[in-house]
Amino acid sequence: MDSERLDRWCERGILGLVLAILVFGPLATGAVGTMAFLVIHGLTMGVILLWGVRLWLNRRMKLLWPPICWVVLVFVGYAIVRYRLADIEYVARQELIKILIYAFLFFAILNNLHTKESAQIISVTLIFLGMAIAFYAIYQFVTKSDRVWHFISPYQGRGSGTFISPNNLAGFLEMLLPLGLAYTLTGRLHHLTRVFLGYATLVLAAGIGVSLSRGSWVATGLVLMVFCCLLLPRRNYRIQALVMLAVLIAATIVFATTAERSQERVKQTFSQGKVTDARLELWESTIQMWQENFWWGVGPGQFDYRFRPYRPQSIQLRPNHAHNDYLETLTDWGLVGAGIVASAWLLLYLGVFRTWKFVGGTVNDFGSKQSNKFAFVFGASLGLLAILVHSVVDFNMHIPSNAILAIALMALLTGHLRFSTERYWFRSGWPGKLLTTLVFTGGMFYLGQQGWRGAAEYVWLNRGEKAQQYSTEQIAALEKAFAIEPINFETPYDIGEAFRIQSFQGNLSNYQELAAKAMKWYALTMKLNRYDGYSYMRSGMCLHWLDRHTEAKPYFERAYQLDPNGYFVVAHMGWHYVQLGQYAAAKPWLERSHRLQSVDNPIADRYLEDVNKWLMEAAATPEELLRPAVKSPTTQ
Repeated sequence: MDSERLDRWCERGILGLVLAILVFGPLATGAVGTMAFLVIHGLTMGVILLWGVRLWLNRRMKLLWPPICWVVLVFVGYAIVRYRLADIEYVARQELIKILIYAFLFFAILNNLHTKESAQIISVTLIFLGMAIAFYAIYQFVTKSDRVWHFISPYQGRGSGTFISPNNLAGFLEMLLPLGLAYTLTGRLHHLTRVFLGYATLVLAAGIGVSLSRGSWVATGLVLMVFCCLLLPRRNYRIQALVMLAVLIAATIVFATTAERSQERVKQTFSQGKVTDARLELWESTIQMWQENFWWGVGPGQFDYRFRPYRPQSIQLRPNHAHNDYLETLTDWGLVGAGIVASAWLLLYLGVFRTWKFVGGTVNDFGSKQSNKFAFVFGASLGLLAILVHSVVDFNMHIPSNAILAIALMALLTGHLRFSTERYWFRSGWPGKLLTTLVFTGGMFYLGQQGWRGAAEYVWLNRGEKAQQYSTEQIAALEKAFAIEPINFETPYDIGEAFRIQSFQGNLSNYQELAAKAMKWYALTMKLNRYDGYSYMRSGMCLHWLDRHTEAKPYFERAYQLDPNGYFVVAHMGWHYVQLGQYAAAKPWLERSHRLQSVDNPIADRYLEDVNKWLMEAAATPEELLRPAVKSPTTQ
């Protein structure tokens, strides 16, 4: 087989692997799970390997390097520096791995799949994939199913397709909807293909509707308005644009006035003429966190772990994300990192404006011909605009499948710059090929090492999860996972919990030894993540269990400093004073915890009732206040 033919097969292999990544991610609940992302991790390494082979097979191969590539490269360098300086190394490393994978995919798609045929294959595949997922979402909505594959969804009655969150489904579909419309109305396609694409596009719109995602409704509506406005000046497309605009308005009115669930979603947004949404308070805390780390941010992926000291009283659940990709970017990466990201988007759309007249022609001559190049540029640029609007109220760019789709569209859009100029093509001689090969080799080595390590850790964590909770078998599996990945702070915490629960059972002769072991693992958790208040709190509980009551106070105080508005920590502050026999001091803590979380708060409910009873008894018999500490550990 000659090198030219082998090169073509490598190019097809890259296309196949990229399609596998783009299709697998959404089907695997957005690739948010460890194993799902490890699959994408491995497929990306395959893309890098084939690109490296092509680099040496094709002597005439050129590198397409528009200005946005420099920005991507700068951000990767910035991410590496911030990773090295991050407080919680494990979390920062996971974020860095994602960034490296996204960057490699961007460069690989840009330099290997820049033909209009590749863009069309990827676009059509994704549109029909989106249609299939939207059908699943419609089924969930109609049947009020709470299932996503074998998972239980907390969003019963809303369509989430193959995603856990309906908002993430909507983010995926809204990037594809303008693309489907553009190919249907302006693409040069066979009539049957056009009919199928038009049908698929309608299903995508229905999928967004049944997601009941308010942010997506707004984003999609605005983008479709822009779509219509851009088509109206085109002579042969005015009727289609006007019809689509009328259908959009009519569908909005009908859906808003007849669909009970949609009305409920709107009512949840407004109360007494004001916007009421927990996101607003979450954003206030996020802004405060960013302002205290203005230039450089708290570090890659650190938001969720640094949030608790800033927690507002109204938010008791773990937020995971800021529900605003812009604010979370500012918080994690600081103004410097956010500025780099913003400049990449700015360069992307400057490239779109520059490409526009070369792929679509003038207003006058566009009406006489259709163009797949224009259809892609038109649809993809508006699809990315939709996700940018939606990102104001959600975290779609932190869902791997959605982020990869956005990156693929960005790379393909950037590749269309070649129709406007030849200045961004560079022929790579042997020094350039050698340098690129070294980068590929380093990337493959690092990603391969991290992938193998992550997979091995996952195997033992999975075994630990399947073992009986808090059992010796579970501890053994977790210890093996920790030996593989000794920086993951969650593993020693789980081991400490298992030893603590065993000790607190009270029927073991070595309960003191077990409690000491638990404290050892909690201490390790504190070292790996000094922002984890629970490890301090649990250590204090162990000290109480060992009758070392006076030593427990600093641990509880530190836990409270790290999560002053968390009902769970506040409840255990009350529990701490109960163990000291100081019931009057315990009562306000337990009452405050109950106010913060009035439902499903067993610690506060149980001990508040006991404390009130004891205080009433003490009022009648003051010497009761002198009773010894109550040894009543909790397994919560």
